Amino acid sequence: MADIVDKEENIVQEAVQNIKISRGLRPELEFEFSKVENLFVYNETGNKIRFGDIYKKQKTIIVFVRHFLDFIAKEYVEDFAVIPVEYLQEADVRLVLIGPAPYRFIKSFKQATGYQQTLYCDPELDLYKTLGCPKKGGVGDLKGSKHVKSGFVMGILRSTWRAMREEARTYQGDVQQQGCALVVGPGDVLHYSHIDQSSTDHAPINELLKAAGVQAVSFPKDPRVQDL
Repeated sequence: MADIVDKEENIVQEAVQNIKISRGLRPELEFEFSKVENLFVYNETGNKIRFGDIYKKQKTIIVFVRHFLDFIAKEYVEDFAVIPVEYLQEADVRLVLIGPAPYRFIKSFKQATGYQQTLYCDPELDLYKTLGCPKKGGVGDLKGSKHVKSGFVMGILRSTWRAMREEARTYQGDVQQQGCALVVGPGDVLHYSHIDQSSTDHAPINELLKAAGVQAVSFPKDPRVQDL
């Protein structure tokens, strides 16, 4: 009997350490906590933050976005900015975004998007690579995103204008690096995962909120009935 119990405990431990979640019919992330928990991200002052500490004590929505000069990433993050803090607090959920840029651009990107929650950077792309986020060029179908408001031409013009500004004339992330989205914690528990396959294949925000148990939000391209 003891052997059977030990064997069942081992199976459970393996399931926790190596979890697969599918979104639709497309296989998503093979998540091994042991491979990512001791990697680091940086806050806006350059301090190292252990990745495993981000979700250790609280259920957390973690979104890896594209480079900071990308109009698609900017407009996606602008929609994260309108999530009421009370919604997150009521569900006891933390929201964390991670970008591929040097940490010194965190402050200006938050100003550009209006996003005021936690934002870290992974400039060496250690987590992006370990999580299996692909490197692919090209722009996805803008109509397929619930969060991109600009057309392609206007979006490129806006990105170019930002890139030409004096404070932005430098590397702010690999233009081919795609992101991903996770809902994890508390501890080594994965509730949701999505690996972006293109610039517009990011997880819909309300899908992330639902997976985390947070109230849905009404966006211009994703209207919801609000409680009055």
